[in-house]
Amino acid sequence: MTTAPELTVRTWSATAEAEGAGSYSRYFSSTLLPELRKLPGFAGAYLLRRELGEDGITELTVHTFWESPEAVRAFAGDDIGVAIVEPEARAMLLDFDRTATHRRVVGDFRR
Repeated sequence: MTTAPELTVRTWSATAEAEGAGSYSRYFSSTLLPELRKLPGFAGAYLLRRELGEDGITELTVHTFWESPEAVRAFAGDDIGVAIVEPEARAMLLDFDRTATHRRVVGDFRR
């Protein structure tokens, strides 16, 4: 086990049709990620995609990494449990979590 940095992971999920999921992926990388990178304490992100079935519905899960709960608060506001989903992103999605969850990284097992 590698000693993990003290990071907070903020997790949020949504569903979209295949086309909307592709649009959201592009939005995330070209619009949202550059804005997040400007924020003090932002430490990276994963965008995960899972096809839910043959009907083309896709689940998207976003994990953002933050150096501290205070850095999350600077991004999300005092109630860090509230999801931040801009109108542009909402238009691409079928449904999305209204809340975000937070976990502390305790181990990093990547190579």
